[in-house]
Amino acid sequence: MTDLDAFITGLPKAELHLHIEGSLEPELMFALARRNGVTIPYASVEEVRAAYAFGNLQDFLDIYYAGADVLRTRQDFHDLAAAYFERAAADGVVHAEIMFDPQTHTDRGIPFSEVIEGLLSACAEAETRLGISSSLILSFLRHLSEDAAFATLAMAEPWLDRIAAVGLDSSEMGHPPEKFARVFAAAADRGLRLVAHAGEEGPPAYVIQALDVLKVDRIDHGNRALEDKALVDRLAREGMTLTVCPLSNLKLCVIDAIEDHPIDRMLAAGLKATVNSDDPAYFGGYIGDNYRAIAAARGLDRAALATLARNSFTGSFLPEPAVAAHLERLGAYLETVA
Repeated sequence: MTDLDAFITGLPKAELHLHIEGSLEPELMFALARRNGVTIPYASVEEVRAAYAFGNLQDFLDIYYAGADVLRTRQDFHDLAAAYFERAAADGVVHAEIMFDPQTHTDRGIPFSEVIEGLLSACAEAETRLGISSSLILSFLRHLSEDAAFATLAMAEPWLDRIAAVGLDSSEMGHPPEKFARVFAAAADRGLRLVAHAGEEGPPAYVIQALDVLKVDRIDHGNRALEDKALVDRLAREGMTLTVCPLSNLKLCVIDAIEDHPIDRMLAAGLKATVNSDDPAYFGGYIGDNYRAIAAARGLDRAALATLARNSFTGSFLPEPAVAAHLERLGAYLETVA
């Protein structure tokens, strides 16, 4: 391990863009398929990994939804999240805001309660055993209707005090943020924070819609905002957090090579960028791998990496005292390695 690798591993950080279904490693997929008697279209772990050679967002989503079929019980969801937390702890994550896609499961007949209770139990265990705090982000699938999103929000009502935010994910092209204006307003009325995927494959106009129509508190991805200087200036001026996912961008061909990643341009433009893993089982790396990849590819120094970690706390939905405590911990770490 190099000095920079060790620095990244030890760097206290939050993860703000993580789809828990996207952390389903092939080994766990096979174990859950056996446990639940589910037939999957792969004969081995190696076949699953070979199937991950997709070239765009839709090809990935097709595999992603097929893999999710092995998740049936609250124990399955607990085990899925617990496995993620173990990896996150090893990467220096001290807080995680975890996205989950209830419609992926309820549309298969899995009760909402099974999904969320399994995730909540893993979150509680992670705080006790690993010292990682966490919160949940209920994500609506944008290729489905707004009425379906409203139905999902209604299912979530008994647990809204344990959900931090709603989000918007799945196929971006052809499903602009404005399609979900009413349900996002309803979520805001219930006291939930708002995030949305925008500007990954979709144009800068989708980022503007997320800001002005959905009135989001955070933009997930946001890469294509860089095509619009006025939008970049606005994002910087408003201090809008971007949850950037470098290895995801590479795997989904948002960029041609990791050396082309714009993370340093984002920072130079004053954007409040963070680094996250998105769907790490599918995209070749967890949060530490993403930090290391961009550090090597773009020559980021310790100060830039510390800025990304600092942004992850100030861009989180933690209460101010918790943010301050994490920033103090980050500062203490930086002093020890100076």
